[in-house]
Amino acid sequence: MPVMGTPDNAAADAHTPTGIAAQDWAQASADPQYRAAVIDLLGALAYGELSAFERLAEDAKLAPTMDDKAELAKMASAEFHHFERLRARLAQIEAEPNEAMEPFAAALDEFHRQTAPSDWLEGLVKAYVGDSIASDFYREVAARLDSDTRGLVLAVLDDTGHATFAVEKVRAAIEAEPRVGGRLALWARRLMGEALSQAQRVVADRDALSTMLVGGVADGFDLAEVGRMFSRITEAHTKRMAALGLAA
Repeated sequence: MPVMGTPDNAAADAHTPTGIAAQDWAQASADPQYRAAVIDLLGALAYGELSAFERLAEDAKLAPTMDDKAELAKMASAEFHHFERLRARLAQIEAEPNEAMEPFAAALDEFHRQTAPSDWLEGLVKAYVGDSIASDFYREVAARLDSDTRGLVLAVLDDTGHATFAVEKVRAAIEAEPRVGGRLALWARRLMGEALSQAQRVVADRDALSTMLVGGVADGFDLAEVGRMFSRITEAHTKRMAALGLAA
């Protein structure tokens, strides 16, 4: 049997929820600042899922084959289902869904305007790389949430098929035309920069959300902690680029 202080115990302790993460929504929402942070988070996620639905439906028009169009349409449908779950949850906790989403609409719309793909392959890389960066960010936040909200957030971050589909199509395109790889690598690096800037703006602009992100620091978010979080997101991005056959 392991004794106190052994690696086995340390690993177990690391995975034992504490604080808010050990509570359910009924307990955690008694704190008005926490409740405001969750409404912000669900609002941002809901608008993100609605935007993803719109974007995938639009990208389907660029798809070269009927099968590809159908695959993107299926992914778009899954994103809309996620949006509906988030909207329903906001209403359930007595938050007006449109009001919760509105603070994030301009930033997300601007991100998509600045990163509009010029062709089918750029759209695939954006769906895989851009959406994955956002998902990594929300998973980092989810670790600090109450059990009910955490379960919902992780459920709506489930891969809708983007990863396998995008990797197969992009790698096949690079194999057929190696020069494509350089262009897509530059595109992915641009997406990374824009996505991280957007995430940082979300954290900085919403006081309740930023405070929750670092575990309840009363006077705002801890830049060192946020920096470590973004370092982890960057490492995950590098691995995804390798999976696509692109240089990070």
